[in-house]
Amino acid sequence: MEEKRSRENLVAVPSAISESGKEDKAYQEGEAKGGLLGVSFLYNTCRALPPAYIRPMIFKTTGSDNPEAEMGFFDHVETLRWHILRSVIAVAVCASLVGIFYDFVFDTIILGICSKDFPTYKLMCLVGEKLNLKDAICIDRDIPIQLQNTSLFGQITLLFQYSIIIGFVMAFPYIVYELWRFVAPALSAEQQKKTSRIILASSLFFFVGVLFCYFIIIPFSVNFAVSFTISDKIKNNFTIDNYIDFFTVMLLAIGAVFELPMIVYFLSRIGILGAGIMRNVRRYAIVFIIIAAGVITPSPDVFTQSMVAIPIYLLYELSILIAARNERLRASD
Repeated sequence: MEEKRSRENLVAVPSAISESGKEDKAYQEGEAKGGLLGVSFLYNTCRALPPAYIRPMIFKTTGSDNPEAEMGFFDHVETLRWHILRSVIAVAVCASLVGIFYDFVFDTIILGICSKDFPTYKLMCLVGEKLNLKDAICIDRDIPIQLQNTSLFGQITLLFQYSIIIGFVMAFPYIVYELWRFVAPALSAEQQKKTSRIILASSLFFFVGVLFCYFIIIPFSVNFAVSFTISDKIKNNFTIDNYIDFFTVMLLAIGAVFELPMIVYFLSRIGILGAGIMRNVRRYAIVFIIIAAGVITPSPDVFTQSMVAIPIYLLYELSILIAARNERLRASD
């Protein structure tokens, strides 16, 4: 009985192997047919499309005075890759310079606003003497701020982090220039001339905003934050991470706010925003600017808030002039 069962099992094993082989072969044949069908479908689709439509998507076209003006998809990707790579290299070089001179960057620039010899404090004391407001606006002492590092290797991480941030700010004009170089081949000579001015203006407004934040907003904000207490029993001990985060956010945010004229330029250029709308909402904009100035500079001093509100309001008025000029240009076209 056992011999009979073993013989049946021996006969069944080759049969099962044979059936499994047939199934694998059928699967491979079906997969091959499916692949051929897919290739055939793609080939027939490409043949059905006009050559003038499908070729520029993949290959570089010829016959143009500017070889870079007409490029295929992969050519654009390759060109964009090199522009991004050069921008990253520029940021890396600037970040390396910050890392090499880190002692000067942190002691003189980042923490320099805590010294009574900071240029803004000297200017405020001079203005205070002229206006008999020295006791109100003059800061003639070092800001007593105590910064703590609460994490292991925190200062090393901070060095790398802030080197990259400052490196990005330093390389910002070059990054915008690389972006312009990528778009420029698709523009005419007149459009390239106009966009080059826009790139220069964008970089200028951004750096003016960063400098305004560094010399005006951050010093008074830090001074107020350090001196304000709700009880003598509570000490203001700040962490270096909190200080650096505030420093970074304020610099980039105010730099972006100073790009308002350029944003209005583009919006008015395409007809989304007009000078009439901005004039009609001017009163609401003034209220918003005053509130924003109070939030940015938490000091209750009206003079300090005015130093922030007035430049932003001037940017708003400049934006109205830019929008009106674009409306006249579109009407003449």
